[in-house]
Amino acid sequence: MANMSRYCKAYPIARLREFKGWAENAQNAREETQTIEGKEVSAPRPLTDSDFLYLQENFTITDGIFLDQNIIFDQVGPEWIEFCKSRLKFEMPEYQRASQTNQS
Repeated sequence: MANMSRYCKAYPIARLREFKGWAENAQNAREETQTIEGKEVSAPRPLTDSDFLYLQENFTITDGIFLDQNIIFDQVGPEWIEFCKSRLKFEMPEYQRASQTNQS
């Protein structure tokens, strides 16, 4: 069963691709069904600059809201975290941080 994170935020792929160390695993994109020569075929959807991906609370990028499915980017390091915080302005909302503290 897929795991939902406590918080994620959608960003256009074009913004994510601004990171100098960006390396996407496009083969992990959500599958789409297409009809080719009368047959239905499932294949990962093509990722374009106008599509949106999800930055998860653990700083991975997914093609959907689930934390552990369709992972497009998982090379989390200090430079990536800094990019997310400074350029993308990613941070968990105060209400979410408070509930996380109360659960610990």
